[in-house]
Amino acid sequence: MDNEHLTADNPWGLEPLMDVQELATYLGVPVSTIYDWRTRGLGPRAYRFGKHLKFAVSDVRKWTEEQRDTEAPTAAEGR
Repeated sequence: MDNEHLTADNPWGLEPLMDVQELATYLGVPVSTIYDWRTRGLGPRAYRFGKHLKFAVSDVRKWTEEQRDTEAPTAAEGR
């Protein structure tokens, strides 16, 4: 990952964080799905700041890649 790119617009040199709404929008799922995944231990790792959840972009990228279907689609799925 290109850390210079992540921190170019950030004077503190910290990685960008996404909130729950931004993550849901990015993934194209309802916010309630993000919370459901969290309660079941299925979603990306998050930071908790009081009652607020934040997701590091690198954690979201890693988790997204882990969700990739590695098997070829079956004939029924290919339709």
